[in-house]
Amino acid sequence: MSLMQAPRMAATAPQDTDPAIGMSAAKLKRVLWWLAALGLIGLAVFMGWGSKIDNSANALKTAMTFVNTDEKTPDRLAWNLSIDGAIATTSATTPTIDTTPSALRSAESRLIAIYQLLRSGERAMALNEADDLTSDYPNFQLAQLLYADLLAASANQTIDLSDLAPKNSEQAIQLAALVRESELRLQALTEVPAPGTLPSNFVTLPPSTRNAIAIDASRARLYWFKNIAKPGDPAQMVLTKDAYMSVGKEGVGKLVEGDNRTPLGVYFITSLLPGSELPDLYGRGALPLNYPNALDILRKKTGSGIWLHGTPTEQYVRSPLASEGCVVLSNPDISLLLEEADIKETPVVIAKSLTWVSAAAISAQLATTSASATATTPTGTATDDAAASFKNQFANWQNSRRLQDFAALRDMYSDQFFRRGKGLSHWWVTIKNEATSTSSQDDITVLSWQDQDQVMVVNYADSVTPDLRAIKKRQYWRLEGDTWRIFYEGNA
Repeated sequence: MSLMQAPRMAATAPQDTDPAIGMSAAKLKRVLWWLAALGLIGLAVFMGWGSKIDNSANALKTAMTFVNTDEKTPDRLAWNLSIDGAIATTSATTPTIDTTPSALRSAESRLIAIYQLLRSGERAMALNEADDLTSDYPNFQLAQLLYADLLAASANQTIDLSDLAPKNSEQAIQLAALVRESELRLQALTEVPAPGTLPSNFVTLPPSTRNAIAIDASRARLYWFKNIAKPGDPAQMVLTKDAYMSVGKEGVGKLVEGDNRTPLGVYFITSLLPGSELPDLYGRGALPLNYPNALDILRKKTGSGIWLHGTPTEQYVRSPLASEGCVVLSNPDISLLLEEADIKETPVVIAKSLTWVSAAAISAQLATTSASATATTPTGTATDDAAASFKNQFANWQNSRRLQDFAALRDMYSDQFFRRGKGLSHWWVTIKNEATSTSSQDDITVLSWQDQDQVMVVNYADSVTPDLRAIKKRQYWRLEGDTWRIFYEGNA
């Protein structure tokens, strides 16, 4: 058992009365010297008091007192929390209880439900739910911490936690990581994307799109979208699931091999690796990404082997910053992706922070034209004007190919163009030969990216009449001054 997996303690009292635990405060201190502290911090964050907490465990001075304020309803135990002298009291409003069977709810939704019960003063019910959750997922460390804290509170006595600081730096780091995980999970409860919105990176998704994934590193969330439209109808992407995930030990923004960072950009799933063929580190399986992509190569970034993958058997999830650069999900969550029939070639946007816009707004911005924009926008997103100007330039590229206007076509290719290590002078004859009056581009996907550059990643099926044999192609366009130009073009 790892340091972060707390010893299980049985809750013996009936749930319609105050649970009674036959354990002294002294023993609780020995067993829960940091477990109780974590639970308090997590609860405080959920209730809006996080700003009053010094997140340094060495500086934490907290006392917790549970007081029964309603003698007629002994199972309802309102409680007070004292943090650095500030007292807050929970609401006595009865919460909405999710009656869905536990087996059909995710572990995360069950954890959040426990926080909601505590916020409403339903401590006995929360303890019961925590007991069930930790029984079903004994390796869910954050759930174990919350359960242990509830057991500590059930002693119905004040516990002075001022002397319960971590005893060494490793414990302090582990505690801080779990505190951060708790904060991020609770943040996800209140910062839910509005219905009908999509990440602004999804500029165009054709009817053939089955799945799309976007990752918000600042929130430690993966968002999975599925196309629910009928065959032949325009794509209708809906948020099917959002899940907690971990990134590299050093955060995001990968530059070189071994920097323990997760890359930022637009990627695609290239294959599926079942867990039976991998070490336990990768859990139930992995979905490799095409890192480094063309933009990464242009910027001379190095490294490889960036995957979406599961978690080792001994853990339910990993801390927010834990991998060597991969995106790590719980095994139940990665299993859902692995079981999806059309998951290969799914686009995956990894951003520091996602910008959400209405799906209707994305359609509208492509229905109009405008000059290119130079406005500053959040990393990973594109301005409306940039998307509209790109639409014009892509149409010009298609027309130049059909008309075999090679002078105009040449101006649409960057001097920094490359493919397989060769420059434009090497590939120009091939590009000219592919420009025919009978060529067409269908099934077009456009994904945007912006950091120091504005970039569009385009997938399309290139076919020539009368052969009609479609070849999947991929382009990378970059805004150079006020003109969009191609710096990479090849088979997808």
